[in-house]
Amino acid sequence: MNKITAIYPGTFDPVTNGHSDLVYRAARLFDEVIVAVTANTSKATTFTIEERVGLAEEIFADTDNVKVFSFDTLLVDFVQKHNAQVILRGLRAVSDFEYEFQLAGMNRRLAPTIETMFLTPAEQYSYISSSLVKEIASLGGDIGDFVHAKVMAALNRRMR
Repeated sequence: MNKITAIYPGTFDPVTNGHSDLVYRAARLFDEVIVAVTANTSKATTFTIEERVGLAEEIFADTDNVKVFSFDTLLVDFVQKHNAQVILRGLRAVSDFEYEFQLAGMNRRLAPTIETMFLTPAEQYSYISSSLVKEIASLGGDIGDFVHAKVMAALNRRMR
């Protein structure tokens, strides 16, 4: 049987517990999960691409079948380069679905052999977003319930 690899793409600025929840659950479903940190983003990021990759590598270091890479190409090209079969996307709320559905359709048009699968985070993480976490951190709030301790330390250093 062939190895099934899933790619979980995103900005991951920062990696939240919602992201981690999806990665750990995906690691039980797939032979390999690649966390694909996008370098090309229209969003203003708090961390450099190297910092985002480094934090993700630290967080997932204990999971043998999870790897972290950055990319600055079309997602489907990155997926094909890594011989992956699945693009994994997270859906927090119904409001995420329309955009994610549009992306899935475009990716299917560009690369018909690549499937898109959606996972929802555990209920306690469904309201967490990187943007909200950064806003809370910037105002001196406690983000310990929303991110890994290493991410919290990095954000607190950056926000000072």
